[in-house]
Amino acid sequence: MTVGLYHAIALTALLPWLFSWTGVGLMVAGIYVFGSLGINLCYHRLLTHRGLSCPVWVEHSLAILGVCCMQDTPARWVAVHRRHHQYSDERDDPHSPHVNLFWGHMGWMLVRNRDLGRQEIYARFAKDILRDPFYKRLETSALYPTIIVGSWFAFFAAGYLAALLAGQGASHAVQFGLSLLIWGVFVRTVLVWHITWSVNSIAHRWGYRNYDTADRSRNNGIVALLAAGEGWHNNHHADPRSASHGHRWWEFDLTFLIVRGMEKAGLATSVVRPRCWGIEPASIVGSTGD
Repeated sequence: MTVGLYHAIALTALLPWLFSWTGVGLMVAGIYVFGSLGINLCYHRLLTHRGLSCPVWVEHSLAILGVCCMQDTPARWVAVHRRHHQYSDERDDPHSPHVNLFWGHMGWMLVRNRDLGRQEIYARFAKDILRDPFYKRLETSALYPTIIVGSWFAFFAAGYLAALLAGQGASHAVQFGLSLLIWGVFVRTVLVWHITWSVNSIAHRWGYRNYDTADRSRNNGIVALLAAGEGWHNNHHADPRSASHGHRWWEFDLTFLIVRGMEKAGLATSVVRPRCWGIEPASIVGSTGD
């Protein structure tokens, strides 16, 4: 229901009254600020695979950006993704595109799967996440929806107040605030959804393989470009803990460049480099651990 509602609201961006170049700019920036930092860096490389460590305040700040992407709580996201690595492209994989492409992309979220019940998968795949009181609160209190609704208000209020301060009338301020809300939140969220989901679907169907892993993961350059490095998916399945998904010089990984910048600034430590660098693919056949 939430997926359909967000798509419907995002489509209102087609109305000329809700257009603003500022909103479009926020949408583009938000794909990287919320998607690359919140989902790719925090939910995926930091929390799921422990490819780096950060001070708690940095980790929690990045996790809040991830929450604003509406891809579920950190514990739920981590648990599902770890299960994916455990059973990649097998029957118990939550979202293998080898059922069909739509299933791997988003269909798996539209049906109830008892195997993905929170109690069942948390006990096996997310115990470490829920030891942190902050992540526990996201599961057991109103904090998760509060952050999401708060982000809606922040985008609208920023536009509304900016227009008033620029000497515009109240009606223009409402229009400008709504344009930032629709483009900066709803359109951005839907685009980040499909970018993330394309790693599960497209990058398990089309692309090349550096490593002969036991699953069908592929390196897909288009997905890697859109998903800031996440599309080097065969590399990732060969070496899941690595904070870098690009293993060849041409495999550009924007998310890892951010990690390196954080490392130099003292905001990231214990950054895991690819153990596959300089190793022949035949040496790591079947490496799919989480």
